[in-house]
Amino acid sequence: MSASKPPQPFLNSSIFTLRGSLLTLAILTLTSFTFLSLKSLRPPPQQSPQSIRDLNHGDGGGGGGEGDEGELSEVYHSAEVFRLNYKEMERRFKVYVYEDGDPETFYQTPRKLTGKYASEGYFFQNVRESRFRTKDPERADLFFIPISCHKMRGKGTSYENMTIIVLNYVESLIAKYPYWNRTLGADHFFVTCHDVGVRATEGLPFLVKNSIRVVCSPSYDVGFIPHKDVALPQVLQPFALPAGGNDLENRTNLGFWAGHRNSKIRVILARVWENDTELDISNNRISRATGHLVYQKRFYRTKFCICPGGSQVNSARITDSIHYGCVPVILSDYYDLPFNDILDWRKFAVVLREKDVYQLKQILKGISNEEFARLHYNLVKVQKHFQWNTPPINHDAFHMVLYELWLRHRVIKY
Repeated sequence: MSASKPPQPFLNSSIFTLRGSLLTLAILTLTSFTFLSLKSLRPPPQQSPQSIRDLNHGDGGGGGGEGDEGELSEVYHSAEVFRLNYKEMERRFKVYVYEDGDPETFYQTPRKLTGKYASEGYFFQNVRESRFRTKDPERADLFFIPISCHKMRGKGTSYENMTIIVLNYVESLIAKYPYWNRTLGADHFFVTCHDVGVRATEGLPFLVKNSIRVVCSPSYDVGFIPHKDVALPQVLQPFALPAGGNDLENRTNLGFWAGHRNSKIRVILARVWENDTELDISNNRISRATGHLVYQKRFYRTKFCICPGGSQVNSARITDSIHYGCVPVILSDYYDLPFNDILDWRKFAVVLREKDVYQLKQILKGISNEEFARLHYNLVKVQKHFQWNTPPINHDAFHMVLYELWLRHRVIKY
């Protein structure tokens, strides 16, 4: 007698339930992937008005107003990253200034706050009057070596003696305090705007290799180390005239440059274009005898101001152009532009290679009126970053240099 098969209603029910669950899971999975795919196609959220107001708060000129979100964020590589890091810097960053050295000689205080090396003087002044200074070295994130090459040159110190003075001063700090030896100087920084300031540190290999050098001559081919060292903007203050901007109808000249032929690129610029009818190129500086502030007033009437390197890769003409609302044309190779890892220079300047000098007019005329208006509008937005104040003002040149130092101090471990 064959055994009869047992009834299988439970098994059939289980199979049906399993199939239903798998079908449901598949539908949910497909729906989830579809939702995520559609979400990834959406544009990133715009910065909030509050974020933009944070960037504009306390500006030193060229601030924006409500509704500037897209325009303002455009000049930064990442406006949101800058905003958040800047706030963290304001909360936490501390700098210790060594108190050694006689202020009446080469140390501690600036020589003056005027002239083409004013940026060095302003930093020496600002760091003492800012909330970032700490008297407790144990709280410090970075240590400032307060020796002024500008003061040394002002007293007639030769380059050779300058190198010796810097060497002796830093070695005295190393012998007296424990802080340098913790990192071999990697958490120390040195500030100079004088042309020979970079060379003044050559007697200290560890200062060159490890410490942060904040300099106005940040050329890749003279020992400047990008991503460690900091480009200091050379600002000729006080400015002779008020800031320009939002005055497109007055800018009828295509391009302008006047200066000495003290570099190869300037010689070529003058030779090729000084007789051109659309580019205003002068072989020498404009004499004061021609009229009051004639040179500065040319900036107001010009769309593009040519900024070739001189005896050094940098030039105060760049910040002059920014201040007067004339779009700078950078014509200098191997130049690590100030705040280059924060600001997108191509959104408010024309950055060319030196070999482009031969096509200069064609390049400038190829920029449409709409493109020029955009560059000019963005230029006004960054003016506050290239101005020094005493006491310092939020987002001015001092705070931007500190922000660069803040970014670099975070890679130091000990």
